[in-house]
Amino acid sequence: MINNSDYELSSGNIFEDLGFENSEQELLKAKLALLINNTINERTLTQSEAANMMGITQPDVSNLKNQHFERFTADRLFKFLTKLNYDIDISVTPTQNQLGHIRLGIH
Repeated sequence: MINNSDYELSSGNIFEDLGFENSEQELLKAKLALLINNTINERTLTQSEAANMMGITQPDVSNLKNQHFERFTADRLFKFLTKLNYDIDISVTPTQNQLGHIRLGIH
């Protein structure tokens, strides 16, 4: 039997749980980087081929593949996705809460 004091429930955002200042932005970037990595893998692209498609260097692709996305802005990750043949639709709506949230829906 697990004692409730042995663990803490997640907020649903690991970056928030770890105390990152911009936790929603970090979660967004992680999700975008994961989509980029999945696309590279599904298309069986080499890192060089992916770099050429996205207009970046092979070491940058390596950083993305290894989840080192801290030096990439969300805007830059969006641009990589458009170069990988994705459309980006952004929707802004009023919130019912005190603070708004960033959510990413991938279809």
